[in-house]
Amino acid sequence: MNFGVYQALYIVAAGCFILALKWMSAPATSRRGVISGEVGMLLAVVATLLRHEVVNYEWIAAGLIIGSAIGVPLAMLMPMTHVPQRTAISQACGALASALIGTAEYYRQKPHGFTMGALALEMLLGFLTTTASLMAFGKLHEVLPSRPITFKGQNIVNLGMLGIAAVIGGYLVFHPEASYLFPIFVALALTFGVLMIIPIGGADMPTVIALLNSYAGLSACAMGFALDNKLLIIAGALDGSSGFILSIIMCRAMNRSFTNVLFGGFGQLQASVAGQEARPVRSASPEEAAGILGDARTVVIIPGYGMAVAQAQHKIRELHDLLTKRGVEVRFAIHPVAGRMPGHMNVLLAEADVPYDKLIEMDDINSDMGMTDVALIVGANDIVNPAAQNDPGSPIAGMPILDAYKSRTVMIIKRGMSAGFAGIDNELYYMDKTLMLFGDAKTFVASLVKEISANHD
Repeated sequence: MNFGVYQALYIVAAGCFILALKWMSAPATSRRGVISGEVGMLLAVVATLLRHEVVNYEWIAAGLIIGSAIGVPLAMLMPMTHVPQRTAISQACGALASALIGTAEYYRQKPHGFTMGALALEMLLGFLTTTASLMAFGKLHEVLPSRPITFKGQNIVNLGMLGIAAVIGGYLVFHPEASYLFPIFVALALTFGVLMIIPIGGADMPTVIALLNSYAGLSACAMGFALDNKLLIIAGALDGSSGFILSIIMCRAMNRSFTNVLFGGFGQLQASVAGQEARPVRSASPEEAAGILGDARTVVIIPGYGMAVAQAQHKIRELHDLLTKRGVEVRFAIHPVAGRMPGHMNVLLAEADVPYDKLIEMDDINSDMGMTDVALIVGANDIVNPAAQNDPGSPIAGMPILDAYKSRTVMIIKRGMSAGFAGIDNELYYMDKTLMLFGDAKTFVASLVKEISANHD
């Protein structure tokens, strides 16, 4: 009886996971996608409990209580600006759970052949993803340097360490009784996860987050083969493939390859920038900027990481509402890698209840930038840098950007003139049509709202 029930629940859960991915691909249906994924996971847990003999329900209950006590406050209290960090932590926890299950199965069964091969792959991916995700969290939360940390021969050391771990894993497939090698295998995988992330700069974090998500999914998929759990295979394959596809999208958005992301050291301050003489820029006060925005017919707001840091999304929504009431057409231009994770800007603007139809992707809005009166850039840098198109020698050469420089007036809210994560100067700052609005994004936008409201009254 139970066999039929759990199989049916597995099929329904798999369908929920597939629908969750489909619905989460669009902002308008993303909430439905999240609910579908949650229902699928609940059904998967219930079905798994029905399938296997439970040794001790007290331990399962304790795990549910402890996990809920951690997870609920984490979800409710963590600000939306920290979603990238939370994502990294979640990936670390999932990968660690997978790796620990693999470890338990290894010591319990010491299996040969295919099963041991699946366990070795699962543990390799799981352990390296755990430490890599923790390192990504540290860089995102700025408890670790966000700049790349490199040393001579780094790539050789990293690949050599991964190669040795893979060789040991392969040896254990045929000689699982050689348990003295297992701690070395685990240590190498954990260390590789750390060394994999330290040479990667903050500009590449959206791609890294997607790639680590793929690794965690593939680890779960391998665990499904080891445990003969078809739902784990399906869910892990969906997670792994979607994360990999998203990584490809992110790399294309930056005109970069996986090897360039993992080994390129992107994000180091360029010496040529540090040594350049100061160049004149035009700045404007909130009063002047408010007058320009109030007289515009079309405004495109380009959000970046600076908006997230300042938590300015709610004030941006107020500015949007105020300008819209005055008859100004306001839209938001979203770059695929703006922020620190895929969809970072979409999440923040959704939290502020910005209408979904106002969020326009880069490929759809670039053709309109030449007819835009004002491009208001809020804390974005590299994703609007014309050097990507004009300077073949630039580190970001060929990277698709938002064509803000084509608009009639460009206004940039920024704390100072520091370079972005690519470490290069932004030619947009020095154009005749550009006005720098120096200050905290939230405070400056609040001043704009106040000035526009006063002028309107």
